[in-house]
Order: sequence, then structure tokens, then C-alpha cells
Amino acid sequence: MEPDLFDHAMQSRMVTEAPLAARMRPRDLDEFVGQQEIVGPGRLLRRAIESDRLFSSILLWGPPGSGKTTLANIIANTTEAHFVTLGAVLAGKRELREVIKGARERRKLYGTRTILFVDEVHRWNKAQQDALLPHVESGEIVLIGATTENPYFEVISALVSRSRIFQFRALSDSDTREVLCQAISDSKRGYGAKSIDISPEAMNHLVAVSGGDARNVLNALELAVESNDADTSGVVSITLEVAQESIQRRAILYDKDGDAHYDTISAFIKSVRGSDPDAALYWLAKMIYAGESARFILRRLIILASEDVGMADPTGLLIATAAAQAFEYIGMPEGVYPIVEATLYLCTAPKSNSAKSYFEAYTLVESEGQIDVPNHLKDVNRDGEALGHGTEYIYPHNEAGHHIGQQYMPNGLLGRYFYQPSDQGYEKEVDKRLQRWRLAQKAVLGMDSKQYESPPRESD
Repeated sequence: MEPDLFDHAMQSRMVTEAPLAARMRPRDLDEFVGQQEIVGPGRLLRRAIESDRLFSSILLWGPPGSGKTTLANIIANTTEAHFVTLGAVLAGKRELREVIKGARERRKLYGTRTILFVDEVHRWNKAQQDALLPHVESGEIVLIGATTENPYFEVISALVSRSRIFQFRALSDSDTREVLCQAISDSKRGYGAKSIDISPEAMNHLVAVSGGDARNVLNALELAVESNDADTSGVVSITLEVAQESIQRRAILYDKDGDAHYDTISAFIKSVRGSDPDAALYWLAKMIYAGESARFILRRLIILASEDVGMADPTGLLIATAAAQAFEYIGMPEGVYPIVEATLYLCTAPKSNSAKSYFEAYTLVESEGQIDVPNHLKDVNRDGEALGHGTEYIYPHNEAGHHIGQQYMPNGLLGRYFYQPSDQGYEKEVDKRLQRWRLAQKAVLGMDSKQYESPPRESD
């Protein structure tokens, strides 16, 4: 009995002496913060956990500190199944064989299911994952795999197809703030028994810099509290300076919902539009440092690629969208590289805002109302024989140069030109072709070339 008593005492001591992030780990779904679209009230996974009916394997994919391991522990505390944990970094085939052997014996003798949680499952190589597959397929074990990497690339496809994937997101600012407040107020596991005075600036800094990582923000709070003595009134004060030291990053003026947010992204976009890569990198670094959403930055770059680079270099849009896709595969911190590459490419690309010509056409449609489609452009399949729709249409690919100067605009709008190519980059070549085609069209349709002169470009 004595070893058991000593073990119990040691375990109790480890609980009280564990890091704050471990002590504050949620014990049930009601304490779980974030990922409400996955485990919120009424959600599929929550119902399965609460009813202990998790019969199919799941993969939890998301950034560090988003709650993957925490959710696995909650399942362990909730289920009547036997729960086993393996860390893919240290465990291999031998440990897996032992788990499978035990699962078979429990199922045979007691009818008990086995749930296997594999942390960082992406670290297992293909052979190790293949060894797991038949036991998942047969139902001998229910797998819960946690991974920070995209499972569609890092987990074998056969295992992915037999699992339900739940994508976790980094905690929002409000979620992170809730995690902090829980730790400060909880008297048993957190600092509720102490008098903690944390300034709003310090709170905002910890929330912003933590990057939606609950473990990160709790570690910073613990360092801030434990490294500061209480004053004569017994109050531990956490100022902005203390918060900066605790999380090892200096605060900068940046409110994601305030002027600094909009002013900084505005400066960034205007720097890219103005072809100043050095200024663009500075504003980009400020946003990344302050915890701005990388997806927000990438969305703005994609818009800029069409609005400000446009046809002068159509590859810019491909680069921007490829950067966004690459970021989804990589995540931070390495995901900053495709963002930087897209920024530099768009900065140094020739510029054209000719895509805005669409809005001139839209305004005309809005003001003119319905204008009939010319007969030869109408659908030939329905009314071609009866009404002659589409029968006079000339197929351009049958003509020299794959072009024919026929009418495409509605009657009354002939010679109305919206698109005026710039003289930049690729669009300069487009302009030459377009002018040749428009002259050919004027000649065929008997249009007075002087009457339908193209308006001058903005750059002329």
C-alpha cells in the first residue's frame, strides 16, 4: 500500500506544481473555450462526445494551443471506453502493437471499446500509419489523431478517408481574453486566491501577441505573476511593461478594430500600388508583428493583384492566389514567405487599373435598363429555325486570324468602349491587338472611325 500512497502524494503534488496552462486545461465541454462551430451546443461532435457514441475515427487539425489535446482529454474523461494516449514523436510500431493487443483483450473479455489518441500523428511515417490502418478499419480501435499539419498531405489517404476531419482555428481575441480571465479568477487552479491587477493595456498586449494560442498566453500570464512581488496591499500588478517582458515582444500601436488597423493596411496597399517594396515590407512586418490575420493580408493582396496590377501582368493574380493557398498548407511562422513573395512580386510588377472599366459598364446597365440582344448573338438551339436567332452569327475561328469584325454590342451602343488598355507590361501588347480588332470591326460595320475614336488613356 505504501507505494500507492507515495504515488498518490506525488501525483497530487504534480497537479498543484504543474504549469498554469496544464492546471487550467478544461475538464469538460462547458469549460472548453473556442471552436464553437465544432463543439458548440448541438454540434455533431459534441453530441457524440456527450452521449459517448464516438464510434468513428477523427482527425483534429489546427495550430498549437487551439484545443486539440484538450478536447482529447475531455473525451477521455467523458467516455466509458478505455482511452490510450501515444505521442508520435516517441512511440512507434512496438507501442502500437501493445495497444492493439490490449484493445483486443478488453473487447474479448469485457466488451470495452478502445480509443487511441495519437498526438502529432503527422510525425508517423507512412509505414507506421499503414500499421495503424487495418485496426482502424476493423473497428478494433477508434483513432483520435491530432496534427498541426494539413492531414490531406501528411496523413495517408486511406486513413484520411476513414476519418472525420475537424479543422481547429486559432483562438479569437475574445476567446483568448476569456482564457486569461478564467485563469485570473479560478481560485483552485488559477490565481483567484491572489489579488491580481492587470491593466487593460497589458491584457490587450497579451491577447494580441499570443496569436490565438491558449498555452502561449497562459505561460505569459504565469511568468508575469510569478516574477512580480505583491505590493504592501498584497496586490500583484501587471502593467504593459511587465506584459511585454513576459511574452518577449514589445507592444506597438495596433488595434485590429481601430484606426491603426485601417491606417496600416492602407499604407501597405498604397506602398504596393506605388511600387515601393521597402515600404511595403515595413508595413507588412508591422502587421505580422502586431498579430494581424495573415488571411486578411492575403485577401487584400489578391484584390490588389486584379485592381492595381491587372492586365499589365496577369501572373500577379496567380502569384497572390498561390500565396494564399501555400499559406493554408504551411501556416505560421514559415507561411510568411509566400506572403512576402507575393508582396514583392506585386510591388515590382507593371501596374494597370483597367479592370475598373467594368464599373463604367455596370453604371450604364444600371441607367439604361434592359437592352435587347442582337439577333445573331442569341441562342440558336431554341429559336434558330423558327425565328432566325443566331443563324447569321459568324464563327471567328473559321476566319483568318481567328477574328471577324461583327457586331457584339447592343444596337445603339456601337462604338462605346469601356476597356482602354494601359501602355504597361503585357497590356501594351493587348492594346495593339485590340486597336487592330476595333478598326476591323469599324470597317465591317461601316462605322465612322473618327466618330468612334477611343478616349485617351489616363496615362497619356
